[in-house]
Amino acid sequence: MRIGLVALSGVRVRTAELAALGVTLPGFVRRGRVIASLPSLGLLTVAGLTPPGHEVTYLEVDDLATAAADPPFDLVGLSSFTARIEAAYALADRYRRRGIPVVIGGLHVSQLPAEALEHADAVVLGGAEGAWPRVVADAAAGRLARVYQGARDGVFAPALYAMPRFDLLAGRAYNRVTVQTSRGCPRACEFCAASLRITRRYNQKPVARVLAEIRAARRHVPEPFFELADDNTFLDRRWAEEFLRAVTPEGIRYFTETDASVADDPGLCDRLAASGCRQLLIGFESPRPGDLAGLDPVDWKRGQAPRLRRVIDTLQERGVSVNGCFILGLDAHTPDVFPAVLDFVRTSGLAEVQYTVLTPFPGTPLYARLRREGRLLQERFWDRCTLFDVTFVPRRMTVAELEAGLRWLFRETYARAATDARRERFAEQRRAARRARASAAAVPRSSPGVAPDGTA
Repeated sequence: MRIGLVALSGVRVRTAELAALGVTLPGFVRRGRVIASLPSLGLLTVAGLTPPGHEVTYLEVDDLATAAADPPFDLVGLSSFTARIEAAYALADRYRRRGIPVVIGGLHVSQLPAEALEHADAVVLGGAEGAWPRVVADAAAGRLARVYQGARDGVFAPALYAMPRFDLLAGRAYNRVTVQTSRGCPRACEFCAASLRITRRYNQKPVARVLAEIRAARRHVPEPFFELADDNTFLDRRWAEEFLRAVTPEGIRYFTETDASVADDPGLCDRLAASGCRQLLIGFESPRPGDLAGLDPVDWKRGQAPRLRRVIDTLQERGVSVNGCFILGLDAHTPDVFPAVLDFVRTSGLAEVQYTVLTPFPGTPLYARLRREGRLLQERFWDRCTLFDVTFVPRRMTVAELEAGLRWLFRETYARAATDARRERFAEQRRAARRARASAAAVPRSSPGVAPDGTA
């Protein structure tokens, strides 16, 4: 069979004022472009899971917009974020009108399979592992089922694992590549719509497999910058130490996400920069502990808030920039949160900042709670699940106040002068740390019980 895998990546802010503002702010625009330019690791994995004997083509949806005609396929697989799922449905309808069967998978579809089945011949729930080979076999035999359940645990076990098809990226204009080292996160934050929703527990990929994928990607994409597609990369300290030792000789550069606990291990932090880690995105959510009550089952994030400045210093003094992520619109937030967050950003020395609006993605406990409380602005708002559009009624401020506060933070934080100042401050922090290390290395070690000047 000729199988087409089509990715719909990137999001577009729907709120007109914020969309217009974002175009003029360099700090915001740059990260948005990076996210939109990442290939779909999920579909590359699907390609790797495809049994031999089938021809697989990987496409971005923009490829179809510029092609004279859609390539001829016998089966089409689609994957998309919630924010672009309506576009995925429209594309699926287009293929089905031509008699081409369509299979849709991903996080959104796993939460709302009945909705997706209105536009697809079949859906894959959970991970593609354990499901996609059966999908292909059934499609080839003309007996495609409606629902396939993929693995929700043991996804990296030898019986289920397949190397992503990085060769499908060869010759394309990618300079960043995603590799996954883990799936899921035990923190279980109420708002989290990441891989936690399709796994039963935290799944860790063996280091040897991660290295094999990095090397495979580098064979097909010249000197890529890697983004680790994880929710919490360094949660498992034993694995993290093994990974850092193994990846350091590879000479790669990478970005990933983890939580504030990474700073509890100074030795591990010492090795991060040498391993090629350039930036860690850490969810701070709010600098005020009281704002964070109830975000996770054990109030772990609330307990971390008082030490966030130390987390930033611990990492940035070692040459790893911190991208602090803040969520606006938490139930405890009143309009005074905006200047409080800005003050923290300016005084903490954060190298990078990401502001998002609390977003009730379908399938999350947050969505269920806000729906139960009657606080959703509309029943179906998937194209507004951009992390920047307000989709619910905040508890202690109005929708207009939340939107205005976000726009104010964007203007104050992402303007050229502010963005340049953060970068220069981080650069000086690195330079000072290097000078301190060089100075320490130059001081001769004294014998036990003897002072540096030779006195006892």
